[in-house]
Amino acid sequence: MTVESLTTRPVPAGAPTAPAGPSAPTSGTTTAWVAVCRLDDLVPERGAAALVAGEQVALFRLPGTGTAGGAGPADPGADEVLAVQQLDPFMDAHVMSRGIVGSRGTAPTVASPLLKQVFDLRTGRCLEPVGRAPRHLRTWRVRLENGVVLVATTPDPPLPEATGAGQDGTGSGQDGTGVGDRTPTAVPAGPAAGTGGAA
Repeated sequence: MTVESLTTRPVPAGAPTAPAGPSAPTSGTTTAWVAVCRLDDLVPERGAAALVAGEQVALFRLPGTGTAGGAGPADPGADEVLAVQQLDPFMDAHVMSRGIVGSRGTAPTVASPLLKQVFDLRTGRCLEPVGRAPRHLRTWRVRLENGVVLVATTPDPPLPEATGAGQDGTGSGQDGTGVGDRTPTAVPAGPAAGTGGAA
């Protein structure tokens, strides 16, 4: 993919906007969209970086997931394109498009290529914070129109940050997703390394 194919381009005047949905702004404003690439420019189950209204965004093409990027009617054989922030919130590096695409149940995910935190690609929620307080990714609405990938110029409202170790904010990890429902590995008892025994 070339840099030229990912340069933001304004959507022609009169282009339809996405229908209101759960992530659509509620202020009554019209969504502005930019064309970032052609669908064929994106390799299935791989990320690509794009610049949208001055922000780096990671795009992921998921084959046959049955929606039109979260906006539009379901089509069981249609590819879906999802967009999240390119910035890894744990390491402050623009690397999310290089992450590992996978799933947790029915949720498509990306694992950071650095510390391997796992995020839901549809919501941006951190599913596996790998021993840290969860930090979520921002998401952008995406539309597919005549083989062109259109991304909203403003991100969706951010998710609230959790206060505990579990993704539900309680510290339990018991939120019905199966993430955090694992039995913890036993840690041998004894003095912590480097403490020299009793304090």
